[in-house]
Amino acid sequence: MTEATAYLRFMVPAEVGQRSALNRASVPRRMAWDFSTDPEFQEQLDWMATFVREEIWPMETLDLSLAQVKELFLPLQAQVRERGLWAAHLDPELGGQGFGQLKLGLMHEILGTSPLAPFAFGNQAPDSGNSEIIAMAGTQEQKDRYLYPLLNGDIHSAFSMTEPDSAGSDPTLLKTRAVKDGDGWVLNGRKWFTTNGSMADFLIVMAVSDPDARPHPRASVFIVPTDTPGLDIIRDVPTMEHPEERFGFLAGHSEIVYNDVRLGPEALLGAEGAGFLISQQRLYPGRIHHCMRWLGVAQRAFDMLCERSLVRYSHGSLLSEKETVQNWIADSAAQIQAARLMTLHAAWKMDTEGVMAARRDISLIKFFGATVLHDVIDRALQIHGSLGYSTDLPLEQMYRYARAARFYDGPDEVHRASVARQILRTYEAPSDGVPTEHIPTRREAAREKFAWLLDQATAND
Repeated sequence: MTEATAYLRFMVPAEVGQRSALNRASVPRRMAWDFSTDPEFQEQLDWMATFVREEIWPMETLDLSLAQVKELFLPLQAQVRERGLWAAHLDPELGGQGFGQLKLGLMHEILGTSPLAPFAFGNQAPDSGNSEIIAMAGTQEQKDRYLYPLLNGDIHSAFSMTEPDSAGSDPTLLKTRAVKDGDGWVLNGRKWFTTNGSMADFLIVMAVSDPDARPHPRASVFIVPTDTPGLDIIRDVPTMEHPEERFGFLAGHSEIVYNDVRLGPEALLGAEGAGFLISQQRLYPGRIHHCMRWLGVAQRAFDMLCERSLVRYSHGSLLSEKETVQNWIADSAAQIQAARLMTLHAAWKMDTEGVMAARRDISLIKFFGATVLHDVIDRALQIHGSLGYSTDLPLEQMYRYARAARFYDGPDEVHRASVARQILRTYEAPSDGVPTEHIPTRREAAREKFAWLLDQATAND
C-alpha cells in the first residue's frame, strides 16, 4: 500500500454479519476503518521490499549449508538492526520493536516472498512464536537462558507437538507423557514434523502431564535443550516440499524420540496443565504471519503469471489477449486483495480488541488464505506449462510449499468447523419451526399490522 492510496476512510456497522445484532432495535455502534499507512513506516516497507528482492532473492538459487546461510546473513542482519527492524514482534523492553500485528502483517507480506528473508529480520518461525510464549510465560531464569539469546539470533528453537500416532488436528489426543519424578519430570514419546528441530538448540515440547484431567488441562509445555540425554533427533522427514534426504537444514521437519528424558523443575514453561492455553497464544498471531507470508508468495507467482501472458504467443495472439488468461489474472487479483484485506483486518482486530476477539477472523483467513495461495500459484504454473513444471522456475517449489498450507497450524476443515460454530452461536432456531423469511407468514403479519391502511383502500373502492 502506498501513500498515493492514502486516506480511504469510511464508517461501517460493527455488527454486520451477525443476525442477532441486525435484529436489535437500537442503531448499531459505528467505528472508523483507516487504510492508510503512516509515511515513516511506509518508507521502512519500501526499504524492506528492495532489500529482500536485491539481497535475499539471489541466495535462493544457491545450494547453501546452514553455516553458509548464517555467514551471508551477518551483514544483512546488521543492516536490519540499524534500521530498527530486528525482532519486531516483541516489546522494546525485551529487545524487540513492539510493532503490533498490523505492522507485522505488512512486514511479513514482504518477507514471505522468500523463505530465507525472515532470518535476516530475526522473526522467523518457529523462533518468533517460541520467543513470544517464553516472554509471556517464562521465568526470569528461562528468559535469561533462552529468550534473550534467541532474540539476538545466537541460538535457535523448535516447537515439538505433532505426533505420528495421534491426530494433529486434535491436540487433546497427544500421547507423549511427562511424568513427575521428585521435583522434576521424565519425558517419553515420539514427535515428528518438529520444524527446525535438527538445527535447534532447544525444543519447546508439549506433553501430557495429567492424563486424568479434563481434555484441555491435560498437557504442559517444557523447555528441553537438544543435548539432553535421551533426546534422539532421528531424521528430517522428506516431504513434498523437500523430498531429498537432508539433516540440519532450514525448514526441515524432524522426527524426535524422547526416551526417559529427565528434566529439572526449571524445564516447565508456565503453569502445570497450561499447555493448550500457552500453545494457542502462540498459534493465533502465528497464523496471521503465515497468511501474510502466503500473500507475499502469491504476489510473486501473480507477477510471473502476468509477465508470461505478455511474452508467450500462441494460436494467433499473445496469451494476455486470451479470455481465459484474462479471467485468471482478474480472479487472482481479486483473491489476493480479498485475502489481504481479511488478514489485515484480523491483525487490526487482534491489536485493538485482543486475541480472543479475533479468533473467528483468524480461522477465516487461515483456510481462505491457503486456498488463495494454491489457486494463484496453480494458474501461474499452468500458464508456464512445462517451464513452470520444471525447476528452472520457482513455481514448482511454491506449489509444493502451498499444499502444506492447508494443514499447517490446523487443517482447513477444523478452521471451517470452528468458524461455522462461532457464526451459528449468533443465530436462534425459530420456536415454531417456520422460516423467519416465510412470505405467507410475513404477509399475514403485515396484513394485521397495516389493517387500517388496507381497510381504507377497500373503503375507497
